[in-house]
Amino acid sequence: MVEKNCKLYVGNLSYNMTEAELEGVFSEKGIAVQSVSIIKDKYTERSKGFGFVEVGSEEDVAKAVEQINGQQVSGRTIKVSQAREPEKRHSGPSNFSRRPGGNSRPRNDRF
Repeated sequence: MVEKNCKLYVGNLSYNMTEAELEGVFSEKGIAVQSVSIIKDKYTERSKGFGFVEVGSEEDVAKAVEQINGQQVSGRTIKVSQAREPEKRHSGPSNFSRRPGGNSRPRNDRF
């Protein structure tokens, strides 16, 4: 079972890197990889140049940041850090209408 927040952000990846290759970068350092996900554009399926790696323990998180962050991989200097929890988005009703050009004003004309 994976401990809480054992997810790593990996940035500045080569656009041609596969998830298997990224997993290999971590496995070569003796880090237990649970899952790998390279983020892709939903329309073109092209890599966005970053991804996430889930590891087995907080010790593996520290080891990955120490040993892999700043390393050259596929000709690029990759960045590795502990992933942050996504921010919660407000999804409630708004008192403003969205208008082209960023011109928003209260919608008092409803009643």
